[in-house]
Amino acid sequence: MMEPNQPLNKTVEAQPSKKRKSRCCSRFKMFLMALSFSFIAKAFGGAIMKSSITQIERRFDLSSSVVGLIDGSFEIGNLLVIIFVSYFGSKLHRPRIIGIGCLIMGTGSIVTALPHFFMGYYRYSKEAYINPSENSIPSLSTCLINQSVLLNKTSPEREEKGWENESDTYIWIVVLMGNLLRGVGETPIQPLGISYLDDFAKDRNSSFYLGVLFAIAMIGPVLSFTLGSLFAKIYVDVGYVDLSSIRITPKDSRWVGAWWLGFLFAGLLSIISSIPFFFLPKNLDKLPKERKASASLHMLKINEERSQVASPTKHRKNVTGNITSFLQSLKSILTNHLYILVLFMTLMQSSAYIGIITYILKYMEQQYDKSASESNFWTGTVAIPSVAVGMFTGGYIIKKFKFTLLGVAKYLLCINILSTTITLLNLALFCESKSVAGLTLTYDGNNSVATHINVPLSYCNSNCNCDKNQWEPVCGDNGLTYMSPCLAGCKSSSGNKKTIVFYNCSCVATTGFQNKNNSVKLGACPKDDQCIQKFYIYIVLQILNPLVSSLGVTSSIILVFRNVQPELKSLAVGFHTFIIRTLGGILAPIYFGALIDRACIKWSINSQGKQGSCRMYNSNLYGNTFFGLIGSLKLLAIILNIIVIHAMKKTYQGKDTKASENC
Repeated sequence: MMEPNQPLNKTVEAQPSKKRKSRCCSRFKMFLMALSFSFIAKAFGGAIMKSSITQIERRFDLSSSVVGLIDGSFEIGNLLVIIFVSYFGSKLHRPRIIGIGCLIMGTGSIVTALPHFFMGYYRYSKEAYINPSENSIPSLSTCLINQSVLLNKTSPEREEKGWENESDTYIWIVVLMGNLLRGVGETPIQPLGISYLDDFAKDRNSSFYLGVLFAIAMIGPVLSFTLGSLFAKIYVDVGYVDLSSIRITPKDSRWVGAWWLGFLFAGLLSIISSIPFFFLPKNLDKLPKERKASASLHMLKINEERSQVASPTKHRKNVTGNITSFLQSLKSILTNHLYILVLFMTLMQSSAYIGIITYILKYMEQQYDKSASESNFWTGTVAIPSVAVGMFTGGYIIKKFKFTLLGVAKYLLCINILSTTITLLNLALFCESKSVAGLTLTYDGNNSVATHINVPLSYCNSNCNCDKNQWEPVCGDNGLTYMSPCLAGCKSSSGNKKTIVFYNCSCVATTGFQNKNNSVKLGACPKDDQCIQKFYIYIVLQILNPLVSSLGVTSSIILVFRNVQPELKSLAVGFHTFIIRTLGGILAPIYFGALIDRACIKWSINSQGKQGSCRMYNSNLYGNTFFGLIGSLKLLAIILNIIVIHAMKKTYQGKDTKASENC
């Protein structure tokens, strides 16, 4: 009689088990969706900073190296808490810590935008005294004997109508602090999110989920660069000044778009992404208890807290034990030679990537004569989708072919070699620098100069009393760019605002160009048709290079946490992130920016007479510096990758260690 009842009992016992598994899977899916949303939000916030980098540089009149420091402040915020969050966070309620991080991240983005609301109106030129309540602009300086009087004249409107003053010079520090706060908030999302995902994912699916996660995260940069393109077309002081009085266009090197709008949007997105994490359990394999059990657990915690208060010595021992355990765990990964080799290999890769994403928009603007809006558009619609496809495909390839750890390292080597080759092809796609009288040529336009520093005035403009520091570029009928109408020797003008034409320009006449009026138009001369053709080839490379490079992202992450003990995964990922953020995220934008600054041939001079942002670069020197440094870092990564393969052969010789077995 007992035997017929046994299957029934098993069936009854199996039903709660199925429900438990079903609820666990649904919660895992909810966590995966929430984590994906947070990855989108953090990627959006990071990309909006990259897309706004040239706007911030111009708005606050900063050099590339200082802007690199602002960009690196995000990593400084990470640096402050990353190791402790990674280690102690894994012992606490990980989803809630991620949610708190998203809230802080959103607050940091909003703080970054605040300086816009406290600064005066943007002044793009010495003579751009735009009165927001009136439709008036003073005429641009031309070749007049009394020009020196105009140059030294100050506008009474500056103090009365809200123009930026000397106290605004250091307000960029608020941008830095906001970005730093964003970095603090972003800290727990990746290390705790990935370790939580890896702990509760089904067998053999971890690498696939990672690929999906990073691919979905690319929605953030696509959205960011697309909106960045739109915001870059909107003048920075929209709503405060009469836009019809602005005589510069988005292609002008002095144009500043509404950079602050992107940060407000990023802050709101991050705050919304935090909400789901507060409704997720600490562990997916443990279902919530009934009210009685919860109440009992609550009372147990209270009793534990009371006992800790009553016995401080025991509490101090627990704290000391945690610190000792942390130091021992840290020592364990630092003495793991495979982990260290992979760490430095990925550091080289990440430094190159950080340098690219930080300054690639500026490169497109300077090399191919694109506006900030166009650069954002091309990056968001071409490069970022390629990265998403590459990440997804990379995760799928590892899952499909079930690579061993050694196989993953070899696969990554092939990716690195191909990516470096494509990167170096950019060295053949440089455009010639613009011909600018007073920078690359003499002011009469007939001879080249050995250096752009202190080029002497020519007979065509020596009596005009021009300000050589002024940057109000005009394009002559002879195809040369002049730094100002005065330095072109122009005597008269017609039209207004963006359609001004200057006539009787004595320096244009000296080039032998046959033109009755010897005129110039407002704005620098465009680059030639050959440069446009090179730009289209460059776009093809911008599709291929990110696609190929991102095929190895999942491989790099797997090599990081599969070469350490399972219980040290969170710490390994956290310490890896710590080093990448410190030596890559903080330093790379600074040294990339410092080297790029060396290619500048025309600096702005701010209202205090100090050097501001760069107005024009030597295109060839910029390109050689930029891609030469990127290529060098990638070559070092290839060398380290080869060493990693050699070391892994010794370590795993005779073992069947598959990267996908425990995923």
